[in-house]
Amino acid sequence: MRDAVIRGANDPDISGVTVRVLSPLDTTSVDIKAAQAVIIGTTENLGYMAGLIKDVFDRCYYDCLESTEGLPFAFYVRAGHDGTGTRRAIESITTGLKWRLIQPPLLCKGEFDEVFIAQCAELGTTVAASLEAGII
Repeated sequence: MRDAVIRGANDPDISGVTVRVLSPLDTTSVDIKAAQAVIIGTTENLGYMAGLIKDVFDRCYYDCLESTEGLPFAFYVRAGHDGTGTRRAIESITTGLKWRLIQPPLLCKGEFDEVFIAQCAELGTTVAASLEAGII
């Protein structure tokens, strides 16, 4: 799913957008502050976001608190159940950061379905195209 987001964001019809892909362990507040938009991807683990995604927020929250207000972001969740707890947690943290959710979260629920790949590619393309067009 992550690779599909990357593929979509690197659509050859989109220019002027540099895509950076960082693992949670490699992500710092400097990276977040340098971003023009962020796409977060996580699994649903016990009704919550993956621990390493939470770790990014824990490490970067206060350093980003005032300097990333309004940061456009989107997220997707690979949810074995319904994704509600994961969605709520991400929205709560990003509300505190005053980030701007630019589209409804992509919740890929239940058994894996190949349609998730196309949805993730579309997410990447939409965010990159929106940056290129200057609408986010």
